[in-house]
Amino acid sequence: MTSSHKISSALISVFDKEGLAPIVQELNKQGVIIYSTGGTEKFIRDLGIEVIAVEDITSYPSILGGRVKTLHPKVFGGILNRQNVDSDQAELLEYEIPQLDLVIVDLYPFEKTVASGASDQDIIEKIDIGGISLIRAAAKNFADVLCVSDKNDYAEVLDVLIASNGAPSLEDRKRFATKAFQISSHYDSAIFSYFNQDTNASDALKLSVNEAKSLRYGENPHQAGQFFGPLGDLLNQVHGKEISYNNLLDIDAAVNLMLEFYSEKPTFAILKHNNACGFATRDTLVKAYEDALAGDPVSAFGGVLICNKKIDLATAEKINSLFCEVVIAPSYAREALALLKSKKNRVLLIQKETELAGKTIRTCLNGYLVQDRDHITDSEEMLSVVTKKEPSKEEVSDLIFASKICKHTKSNTIVLVKNGQLLASGTGQTSRVDALRQAIDKAKNFGFSLKGAVMASDAFFPFPDCVEIADNEGVGAVIQPGGSIKDQLSVDYCDSNKMSMVFTGIRHFKH
Repeated sequence: MTSSHKISSALISVFDKEGLAPIVQELNKQGVIIYSTGGTEKFIRDLGIEVIAVEDITSYPSILGGRVKTLHPKVFGGILNRQNVDSDQAELLEYEIPQLDLVIVDLYPFEKTVASGASDQDIIEKIDIGGISLIRAAAKNFADVLCVSDKNDYAEVLDVLIASNGAPSLEDRKRFATKAFQISSHYDSAIFSYFNQDTNASDALKLSVNEAKSLRYGENPHQAGQFFGPLGDLLNQVHGKEISYNNLLDIDAAVNLMLEFYSEKPTFAILKHNNACGFATRDTLVKAYEDALAGDPVSAFGGVLICNKKIDLATAEKINSLFCEVVIAPSYAREALALLKSKKNRVLLIQKETELAGKTIRTCLNGYLVQDRDHITDSEEMLSVVTKKEPSKEEVSDLIFASKICKHTKSNTIVLVKNGQLLASGTGQTSRVDALRQAIDKAKNFGFSLKGAVMASDAFFPFPDCVEIADNEGVGAVIQPGGSIKDQLSVDYCDSNKMSMVFTGIRHFKH
């Protein structure tokens, strides 16, 4: 194994030829013998550079419609031979195998083909065989071979070739080999995911994400943090400081919550520590913001704001007087954006239309928990009235509104709503009674009357204590999943006290 190795010959065979010409020209300048196939061979010839067709050394043409081009001992022997092993070098001479010191190969665009909606047959044909084999072989033998597998590295490769005069160091070769194995493993994971997409359960979890963003730190300053994923596909940051780990958690909670209301009237939400502390739907966005803020103006400080309509100047003027970390909207009026940019650190995001992942993944003990996303949104059609008194039309609207918020609030939770406004919620409590008392105290603290309000619970009531407490505060209607063996106790209390209650049949725990 040598620290540097002069490149005397190269195999180049790529699907995407953008940016390749300068490397080919530099290799030719350095006197490197170039071997190639098909379209790449023609590309090199069109540059006026001499190139040897791979079939001239294998004595086999490209066959089976291009499925087999480079799968031959005279190619792989040239890549995999150990240049410091005499017996390997003797076999190269015996079988007339050319030495290959540089391999530049990319892969068929499998993921792009899948994303395009192509037919199964077209997708199958984009499963690369020769390319992936060449990459693995060259990367394995990084001791003697430089493997280039990503066109995004071409500029760096050219710099290395020029700086080293065609003799890249062992450190360079190993670095590019590492990248090659990352590309090959990601490629195989994408293929597995395609074949596994119709399977409800799998005995294997394969997750490969190329896009990585380093964060200032993790949840706390002493923790390192990164985000993996194409964040730009969902959010466009138009202003502000770098998004933090905790910002991202709040943004995730905000986006998922607002998706429940995206087609509704103007709606505004304010979140803190992944839970909504303010929420309102109104005829105008500025009024929705004002009423969301009124729900908890204390917690709103340093919060994350999100809405479902374009932010106009009137709304921006109200927002600008609040210290908030992040504002998310589908768009901004020009004057509104200019005003909100007056606070240099305030993060302003434009949310794009994109589909979120269908499953959630989190670490657990020495492994991972994977589940389907909670894709069920409670609707009027799902409601089953279980009390003698039916909720009014206005109460039904509030019950659905409260249930949607409840779904996105940490368990145990109780949500109190009136007239399309979140009055208060109890979040993350070990007792449902504690969650209710927390919500009641909070609502009263900010001057709200609970008379005529509705209550939502993320899970069933095992006892009638919560409906009794709510009734004593003036709550008139309740929405809950039902499912307790003691459901009737709560129903009986409601019937005795002229309250209405509906069951959804769907629990919405959130831990």
